[in-house]
Amino acid sequence: MKKYFNDVGLCIPGKHFMVDTSAKIDRIMEMIERGEYFTLNRPRQYGKTTTSALLFQKLAQMEAYLVLEMSFEGIGDAIFEKEESFSGGFIELLADRLEFMEQPVLAQYLLENKAQTTRLKLLSKTITQLAKKTAKKIILLIDEVDKSSNNALFLHFVGMLRDKYLLKNRNQDSTFHSVILIGVHDIKTLKQKISPNSKGNLNSPWNIAVDFKVDLSFQAPEIETMLRNYTQDKNVAMDIPALAEKIYYYTSGYPYLVSKLCKFIDEDIFPEKNSLTWDLADVEAAFRKLTYGGYTTTLFDSLFKYLESYDELYQLCFHLIINGKSYDFNLNDPVVNLAATYGILRDDEGLCKVHNRVFEQRMYAYFLSRQATRHGHPPVTELSGLVEGPLLHMDAILQKFQEFMQENYSAKDADFLERQGRLLFLSFLKPILNGRGFDFKEPVVGDERRIDLVITYFSRRYVVEMKIWRGESYHQKGLQQLAAYLEHYQLREGFLLIFDIRKNKTYKQALIQVGGKEIFAVWV
Repeated sequence: MKKYFNDVGLCIPGKHFMVDTSAKIDRIMEMIERGEYFTLNRPRQYGKTTTSALLFQKLAQMEAYLVLEMSFEGIGDAIFEKEESFSGGFIELLADRLEFMEQPVLAQYLLENKAQTTRLKLLSKTITQLAKKTAKKIILLIDEVDKSSNNALFLHFVGMLRDKYLLKNRNQDSTFHSVILIGVHDIKTLKQKISPNSKGNLNSPWNIAVDFKVDLSFQAPEIETMLRNYTQDKNVAMDIPALAEKIYYYTSGYPYLVSKLCKFIDEDIFPEKNSLTWDLADVEAAFRKLTYGGYTTTLFDSLFKYLESYDELYQLCFHLIINGKSYDFNLNDPVVNLAATYGILRDDEGLCKVHNRVFEQRMYAYFLSRQATRHGHPPVTELSGLVEGPLLHMDAILQKFQEFMQENYSAKDADFLERQGRLLFLSFLKPILNGRGFDFKEPVVGDERRIDLVITYFSRRYVVEMKIWRGESYHQKGLQQLAAYLEHYQLREGFLLIFDIRKNKTYKQALIQVGGKEIFAVWV
């Protein structure tokens, strides 16, 4: 069978093109060898199941260990209704895994004791006897720990594992050598999920677990290993480091998105080419496919379900993406913690940042779509003079927006401009780009009121700064910062859209020279 890029379920070496994660596996192995208990909690489709499978394969080859891997997905809800059903169900799961691992004596022991194992206390004793009956160190991996409908009982089970761990360290009990819980939530947020309003809901039964610091995202050099394997297998030429960097630029190493981008190129874009090559334009084409509003995946469905379900999360992401506000990345803030748990936001030098540009672009389009559904897009009936082939005439677009604002919003007050001005321009811009381009908001640290819009249209970039008028000194400072942005992007010209909140404002335009850069400014 020919290898291919996999974007569903478990990735299998020899069957799929995969990133070399051996260094990550080795770090996790060190934790297991030390007998540590921990939670491998990462967002959906972040490589947890594949990592677990690779761990299992490595551990199963080692004589010193007996690794038992199980999942609570697909076993129904009845097992979590009472201690008797959970204890017996857990015994059955363990016995099944022992039979698979060719340990029939241990499996038979568990099945013989199932009927009398009716409470967690009795389950604890059964685990003790199981550990004593083998010279191997037993490793327990439990996947999808947050899949059941009633996890409160599972938390009591976890508390029992904690107590046994503490007793083992005092030589007063025998139990699993290492326990790894795998899921989206860590035990603390799992408890919040079960009972968000209960007092003391942060008293975790898993406080013996060490921090899991292994980064499961793919850095550019790691992505290179997958691309190199692909080029050797397919005899395709590419600048591997450059493409790996570009893939990382758009995905921030989110495992599913990395594989999905590559899959788009390999299966949709590459077959239409006349050469056996991948290039940077292919990555951008795949990015456009992945962020196209007419396409979705279960990952994106989950993303927007979270936004629709949690209003505070919606507002945080809206102001971060649309209004360019800055927020401290503080995991003690429940909303920030939730966003980080679901992989929506990440820490960027102490500030919240959308995890990756794919999520950012899709959320940006989602917010604009919600705006259009409620209020309609600002009308752009004629693109003549605004778009010419692969070129955007950004100066003409800003002039057209100025006309639109003067005709429709000249009577609006300063508060309206501050709250809605940016959103109006982004909505105005959306039908002009019309799926052929995309734009990112780049927060300027230290000034939550200003954002820079970096538009990519075909292969060209345009930088537009949007700011509220705060006086001449701030204006000059903003010009200098915009010039610095242009230098960063190696561009000669930039654009400045000023929302003038003064009552006696003038709708005007100016071409300004700053530091060898040309800035076209429009006041609305």
